[in-house]
Amino acid sequence: MEKLIITPKTKIYDLLEAYPQLENTLISAAPEFKKLKNPVLRKTITRITNIGQAATIGGLKTEELVNRLRKEIGQETIGQMDDSGEKYNTVCPDWFNQEKISNTIDIRDMLHAGEQPVHEVLSQIRKLDNKEILKVIAPFIPAPLIDKSTSLGYEHWIDEKSKDEYWIFFHK
Repeated sequence: MEKLIITPKTKIYDLLEAYPQLENTLISAAPEFKKLKNPVLRKTITRITNIGQAATIGGLKTEELVNRLRKEIGQETIGQMDDSGEKYNTVCPDWFNQEKISNTIDIRDMLHAGEQPVHEVLSQIRKLDNKEILKVIAPFIPAPLIDKSTSLGYEHWIDEKSKDEYWIFFHK
């Protein structure tokens, strides 16, 4: 059987299925990855989150995380990569106005219940008019959700409230 080649686009789920021993490597790389021990989150979030997105969630450089994982299983390290995580907006934008928040979704309960919040949030994002803002409360930076909304032409702003609470604002 051909073993998985680790790249920034490799899904965490596939990585851990192919190389279960890398769970501890991930957890030691960033404390946020302790959530991998939660079987519910492991079955849901890891299926849509790739290594590049996980690096962003963990506050790591994509290149360093990929190469650390590759080295651990004997794959050659690779040079410069994209998906550095620098594309996420963490500076309050001009379009932000507290009074324009039309809806707030707290995805923490959904995640703990084993639900995948991406579709619910995207459906709410698509309902926004040009003046409205959607607020999402998450326990980490939801990189797959932000990537998808950005590809659909929406802007975002991430306001880190604590290591376990992020407010993400979406705007058309």
